[in-house]
Amino acid sequence: MATNITTEQVKELRDKTGISIMQCRKALDEAGGDMEKAIIILRKKSGELAAKRADKTFGAGTVASYIHATGNVGTIVILACETDFVSGNDEFKALARDIAMHITAAKPKYVKTDDISADEKAKAKEVFETEVAAQTKGKPEAMKEKILEGKLSAYFAEQVLLNQAFIKNPDITIQGLIDGAIQKFGEKIEVSKFVRLGVGE
Repeated sequence: MATNITTEQVKELRDKTGISIMQCRKALDEAGGDMEKAIIILRKKSGELAAKRADKTFGAGTVASYIHATGNVGTIVILACETDFVSGNDEFKALARDIAMHITAAKPKYVKTDDISADEKAKAKEVFETEVAAQTKGKPEAMKEKILEGKLSAYFAEQVLLNQAFIKNPDITIQGLIDGAIQKFGEKIEVSKFVRLGVGE
């Protein structure tokens, strides 16, 4: 039996996700009108589309900046995409500015996990090994390894931009935000570089 999806429901879902009206209506139909399920369906499709477009090349993008009201901290970010058509879009520019604002507030050190050098990983491992050894005396080696892995993962997750919860909507990560934009614009999108500057930092 078909569910009657109202215009208000479609608008609410679009406001929450920024994804096109047509895709929001389809997701609500598929979810039987359940808003939370529709959001999950859209996120799943965003991830699938992002994976499909992974081999596309970047030919355009935008540079955005955000300076905090205090004037003592700010960020410049390069958000890359495939075409000038998307890079000239106001929503794309707003996304880049939102990411710059997030970076200013959340202080990530890396864009993605792959950016962390082997040397930095080794140094962090040394620090946490001592802590784990003290906490797990007499425990099996496998358990110690698992705890160490968890601590390292949590430590670096806080420093990786794509893994951080978006400050404007903590329900999604920056990666999730970008995946949603890939679905919205139909192009590969990536933070290619950022520089965060703070007085006295």
